[in-house]
Amino acid sequence: MQQINRERIRYAVSDCLTVAAGWFCFNVIRFFTLPETYSGISDFLSSLPVVMGQFVVPPCMVALYAVSGSYNKSNTLYKSRLDELINTFAVSFIGMLGIFFTALINDKVPERITNYELMAVLWMCFFIPTATARLLIVSANAKRIRRGDYVMNTLVIGAAHGIERKLQNIVKSEANSGLRIVGCIDIDGENQANAINGIPIYHSGDVRDVCETTGAQAIIVMPSKAGLSRTAEIINELYALDKPLFITPDLHSLMATRPRVSSVASEPLIDITNANISPLAVNLKRLGDITVSTLALLFLAPVYAAIGIAVKLDTPGPAFYRQTRIGYHKKPFDIIKFRTMRTDAEADGPALASDSDPRVTKTGHILRKYRLDELPQFWNVLKGEMSLVGPRPEREFYIRQIVQRHPAYSLIHQVRPGITSWGMVKYGYASSIDEMLARLPYDLLYIENVSLGVDLKILFHTINTVLRGRGQ
Repeated sequence: MQQINRERIRYAVSDCLTVAAGWFCFNVIRFFTLPETYSGISDFLSSLPVVMGQFVVPPCMVALYAVSGSYNKSNTLYKSRLDELINTFAVSFIGMLGIFFTALINDKVPERITNYELMAVLWMCFFIPTATARLLIVSANAKRIRRGDYVMNTLVIGAAHGIERKLQNIVKSEANSGLRIVGCIDIDGENQANAINGIPIYHSGDVRDVCETTGAQAIIVMPSKAGLSRTAEIINELYALDKPLFITPDLHSLMATRPRVSSVASEPLIDITNANISPLAVNLKRLGDITVSTLALLFLAPVYAAIGIAVKLDTPGPAFYRQTRIGYHKKPFDIIKFRTMRTDAEADGPALASDSDPRVTKTGHILRKYRLDELPQFWNVLKGEMSLVGPRPEREFYIRQIVQRHPAYSLIHQVRPGITSWGMVKYGYASSIDEMLARLPYDLLYIENVSLGVDLKILFHTINTVLRGRGQ
């Protein structure tokens, strides 16, 4: 993790310096296209607008690169040279347009064609230095990986007889993948030996403890001899470690979504750490979440107050209800809702609400019908625990039951849970495990097709559901 953070800083500092150099070069060229309004080039370069630009432009460009996903944790190491060129080409063009039409459009140039020439020069001044520096960093990192200077200590879950060849292939491809096997965990008690292919076998069931002992930074899951359901249970628990998680191709039947192969040159492991979504889309989705949730919390404050008073007057108890749910990468969090049931609703243990549930209060029926009980979750969205759109978060009590019947549910933890979801649009609240399972395929389809366009469609249908009172 420290190495990843260092690389993120390295890229950001490099981009800032190269943009600053490019901006300076552009201003030198720009001076010779302007009318003689300055006594000399030093007078021009020391003028207030140019000096301000030297301090403002680089951070703005770095912010654009950040939004594009250049510094995301999942997009820092093992970068593709081609991807870097495309990213730099596109972001430098967008940055050029933004800067030109906000700061340079009023320049008095002798001919209109000069404007287009200046735009092309600014674009190249942004693109060439940054792209060159990035390619040098990517090439240097690739050499370090091939030399073995940088590797990710990797733990294999599974040590049953028959995986020797797979382990051998992974070890051979270390120079390309950067994954160094430091141990195997015999989580099913299938192998009593102390090593396999020279790799130590750990017989502890505490994966977190073994990760700390070995310094493991990534995990590969082998098929369990106990079957697919057992493998899914293991994966379900591993998400909580918040480490890169891979499965082998023979577990493709677990995948209900489009798999993302980690590398072509090495052993083809399937990355199930995150959904198959670009870093740019991830960042734009998060920016949208922050913007909408902030505005909602500000403008809906009177609505919150009115609903809170109505809940308090209806039945004794607090206006808000907190419940622990499982979120992104299996991290538990307290979801916030307006209370729609009596305070003793689960005195006998977890129980899902059903139609005409006597535990639901009079005010609660109205809130649930129009989904108004979900409004406080904008706070969860702002904190980053949830998103506007994503699979609905469930309690661990129900997750264990669902995973046993539908192993692919483990993949839900690849994305942040949402206030609304494709499954919620189709089915609404689930009153049983069977209804949760019926809703699940839509959530898995969402993970496979997650995009800003799909999110907007789901939000539109959710608003339609709320206005028509079609909630449970």
